[in-house]
Amino acid sequence: MEHKVKYEMEFPIHVSPSLLFQYISTPSGMSEWYADNVNSRGELFTFIWEGSEEQAELLSKKNGDRIKFRWLDDEDTDYFFEMRIQVDDITKDVSLMITDFAEEDEVDEGKLLWENMISNLKLILGSA
Repeated sequence: MEHKVKYEMEFPIHVSPSLLFQYISTPSGMSEWYADNVNSRGELFTFIWEGSEEQAELLSKKNGDRIKFRWLDDEDTDYFFEMRIQVDDITKDVSLMITDFAEEDEVDEGKLLWENMISNLKLILGSA
């Protein structure tokens, strides 16, 4: 298995942190922008895209702040993806921070995928 590299991205989003958290942490919220459908049973989330399914384990969740998953394919690794809400103390600007891993030759592709998904999220939230 190839070594994956960690990458981080920041997306300013003009929306309240509590509303944003609903869209990044609930199956119904994530079904609107992240995948065609999202189901959860306890700590196990199933993401469905055009008929293909991927399962991820919920590693941690801090209400109003962050959610962290690990794909079951990566079960024996330290790889994860995390969505974290950051609010600037002074300006109160809200950003969604993404941490993810990809194989070295797929990082640009991974970033592009996140950019497309976050632009969908912004459209849904009226923050585009």
